[in-house]
Amino acid sequence: MSAFGQLFRTKSLDDLLAETHEEGHQLKKVLGPWNLIALGIGAIIGAGIFATIGTAAAGDASRPGAGPALMVSFVLTAIVCGFSALCYAEFASMVPVAGSAYTYSYATLGELVAWIIGWDLMLEYAIGNVAVAISWANYFNTLLEGLGIHLPPWLVIDYHTAVTKMPHLVAAAPHLFGIPIVFNLVAFSIVAAITMVLVWGIRESASFNFYMVAIKLVVLSFFVFVSFKFVKPEHWHPFAPNGAPGIFTGAAIVFFAYIGFDAVSTTAEEARNPKRDMPIGIIGSLIICTIIYALIAAVFTGMIPYHALVKTLASEQAEPLTLAMKYVSMPVWMVGVVAFGSVVAHTAVLLVFQLGQPRIFFAMSRDGLLPPWFSKVHPRFKTPHVATIFTGVLVGVTAMFTSLDEMVDLTNIGTLFAFILVCIGIMILRVKDPDRERSFRVPGGAFLLPSLGVLSCLGLAIYLPPTSWMRFVGWLAVGLMVYMFYGYHHSRLRHAPAGGGTPGFNPEQQLPQSDLRDRKK
Repeated sequence: MSAFGQLFRTKSLDDLLAETHEEGHQLKKVLGPWNLIALGIGAIIGAGIFATIGTAAAGDASRPGAGPALMVSFVLTAIVCGFSALCYAEFASMVPVAGSAYTYSYATLGELVAWIIGWDLMLEYAIGNVAVAISWANYFNTLLEGLGIHLPPWLVIDYHTAVTKMPHLVAAAPHLFGIPIVFNLVAFSIVAAITMVLVWGIRESASFNFYMVAIKLVVLSFFVFVSFKFVKPEHWHPFAPNGAPGIFTGAAIVFFAYIGFDAVSTTAEEARNPKRDMPIGIIGSLIICTIIYALIAAVFTGMIPYHALVKTLASEQAEPLTLAMKYVSMPVWMVGVVAFGSVVAHTAVLLVFQLGQPRIFFAMSRDGLLPPWFSKVHPRFKTPHVATIFTGVLVGVTAMFTSLDEMVDLTNIGTLFAFILVCIGIMILRVKDPDRERSFRVPGGAFLLPSLGVLSCLGLAIYLPPTSWMRFVGWLAVGLMVYMFYGYHHSRLRHAPAGGGTPGFNPEQQLPQSDLRDRKK
């Protein structure tokens, strides 16, 4: 095979399944359907609903806001995500392997595309978690202030925001060799704590997440209950102050609020019955969160009118629920309850995303595209501990110095690109391997809903700022350089026999009997 042809060589699904049984690369199978739904809700409900709806409703200097039509934006985004969720569910039930869209692309579109999507997924998980950590720090600081604890302001904000919007803070901060010491220590601290939990074990992480999901659902219910009497229908007029562009721009922004259902697919190797439970976890969590989001959007936009929201500072819009509560002069303790719920919600998102990224590194390393230490499994905890610690350092340090809006936009475009490739992969695999057992199928045939998924994701991406596109292209360019200098030369598939398979093990010996029966069919 030519060098160019090797770039697009695909890995068979049988080889992917066989690799999950390699000695030293096995993860513990402990997750059931409720664990997976909770992981999905834990990843979805967080920074998106607690942080981005303010900007989505009000807009900013470069983007029109949706206003009260934010409710429509949420439904529109849910539909777009629904197309992709169905494709993820089919893949996850058919190929229960860690790596999510990276693994699926490897089986359908070839190694080069798989590398691109694996590199791109860092924008969704690692860079997305940077945004979550920043938002967590904002709410945690609000919670502490409600308790009478005041941290130095130069320890709870990033350098860029401080320099551009708060020169007085920079002037008051301590200086070292004339350089102001301004960084978000709180954001780094939570990432470090989450990293330690994830190294400890998947069962413990899932249990911790389950309790956090319960708490944040109670807090969101509390917000709706205490705020409902302050909702004024006249605040919903004009319903769409910026028309269709505002609605679609709002949908592109709140897309960040839906990122997470696909994180369930990264835990496929740790599910007890992935063929049945992965679709339940992915689709179930998306449906539950859509209902919650539409209700929250209705209450939020009914509490604070559009003309008042657009006058608030960007830093206040980053805490929209507490902003609305303060606008109607709710008691401080009620605001504190919601701030506490946001801290818990953000913690759950951090946990699930920090759980997902190392497993993508794990899968890429197992394929030889990243150094082998990424796929090392802790002998006692059975977690990819080295990749988990590396992710923690990457996310924590970046969160100390970057702003929320920059990370949200970059995460959105990266995730939309991943969704597009997953939808394309389903169509290819239906044609390429139509007889393979599929415990879940995207309804409507091989092309209808996946095609709608591709088109709708492209439609949302158009409404993201041009700077996001430029950063995205730059990110992919760096990724291609890494692949050409390392991944291409160390790929296990590239050095595999021409007939397929992965060097170092016999798939027929490694596959469990159930998968061997499927293969013989």
